[in-house]
Amino acid sequence: MSLFVWPAATTDFVAEVQEPETVGEGCYFVFKGSELLLRFDAQNQWLPLDREQAGALIQPGDKVHYMGRIDTTQYYAVETADVPAETFGGLRRLVGHTDHLTFSLAGRAVQIVDWYRTHQFCGRCGQPAVEHQRDRAMVCKDCKIHNYPRLSPSIIVLIHKGEQVLLARGQRFPEGMYSTLAGFVEPGESIEETVIREVKEEVGVSVKNLEYYGSQPWPFPNSLMLGFHAEYDSGEIVLQEEEIADAQWFDCAQLPSIPGKVAISRWLIDAHLTRLGLPVAEK
Repeated sequence: MSLFVWPAATTDFVAEVQEPETVGEGCYFVFKGSELLLRFDAQNQWLPLDREQAGALIQPGDKVHYMGRIDTTQYYAVETADVPAETFGGLRRLVGHTDHLTFSLAGRAVQIVDWYRTHQFCGRCGQPAVEHQRDRAMVCKDCKIHNYPRLSPSIIVLIHKGEQVLLARGQRFPEGMYSTLAGFVEPGESIEETVIREVKEEVGVSVKNLEYYGSQPWPFPNSLMLGFHAEYDSGEIVLQEEEIADAQWFDCAQLPSIPGKVAISRWLIDAHLTRLGLPVAEK
């Protein structure tokens, strides 16, 4: 049985705010609002723009954020007012059309662009805010409040019972698509308390033996997903109907349509299949 390898997307990425004096290769994620410039190659794969391509598009007044680097390659997030004759779309358009590292960096870029756009003024006194010189923060000139890019911690959990798993279909899911359960952490909760509460609220069952597996930044718009396996303890499925359209126990050898490899929900499912010695699909 091969071991499941949890994806490590940006291990070699060094986050920086101040652009180095030495210019290396450049990779640019260009946005209009929260939508990314979409250019696909002949193989229908997506890559960020290089320096020459970005230089032909970036206009005076466009905001360019230096994100950091991998070795000598430097990464940028750009918000432009408009680029005629170009197509923009959400990050989900990249799923299946780029590698895991590029998707992760695109997610980082859209969160930086969104943070900057929505923190131009102080939330306490309403005065204009300016960028910190060394940190990724917007600072009020009067109150001195620092606003960093917002992250919303959330849990995502695969519930298992023998060789069965409990999967659910959200109200906005495509027909036939099932996934793991997820939910946001409430103030004052531990992560473990969130798992237990969310499962009980959404499908009515109790779980035990929580096992943390790993995390994934999920830029829709700014979640940090903390992934768990949990063993079924008791209870019958009772749906939280405003959130969940359907939930069922599925045999691991006969799963329904599930998310693709880019999503942490799929990593949790694949890790469980691997532990059971069952084959894991390539896509």
